[in-house]
Amino acid sequence: MITGGRVRLRAIESKDLPRFVDWLNDPEVIAGLDRSTPLGIDEEEEWFREIQKRDPIERPLAIDALRDTTWRHIGGCNLFDFNHQVRRASSGIMIGDKSCWGQGYGTEAIQLLLEHAFMTLNLNRVDLQVYDDNQRAIDMYRKVGFVEEGRLRDYHFREGKYFDTLIMSILRDEWLEGRRGRPKNG
Repeated sequence: MITGGRVRLRAIESKDLPRFVDWLNDPEVIAGLDRSTPLGIDEEEEWFREIQKRDPIERPLAIDALRDTTWRHIGGCNLFDFNHQVRRASSGIMIGDKSCWGQGYGTEAIQLLLEHAFMTLNLNRVDLQVYDDNQRAIDMYRKVGFVEEGRLRDYHFREGKYFDTLIMSILRDEWLEGRRGRPKNG
């Protein structure tokens, strides 16, 4: 388990799957994801069986938030497409529980994921892709130190419109510099 002040990252368990199915069938939640078809529990259970076969560092993580005195599952994040020779990976995050949007849980989760990537896994670079209409996510990524590297024009299609996709990244040295003066995990 990777624990911060109000957020922890943990292994996904089978009991989490119904929540993921609910979130991944919510149009507001999937607006920022590369998903457009309905998801059933059978498909999610198959996905879960497949991720159990992966190397543990390549498995997605559940995001729990401390709400009052209880940990509550609110989303998921991951590192994927590892290139161990160059020490890089891509990242993704989803806060599925909309009651937790805009409260800093995603920011803390990404900070924990980056700490894990750079300090535990010894990566040098973490990158991501985000749709250009997802300003809340773009602002959060910039806040934790990601910089825009490029733009894939008309790369995503949703609700009859094309959207550009931004490519953003953060390097270990940039992350370390950004942490100076900030409390751990905050």
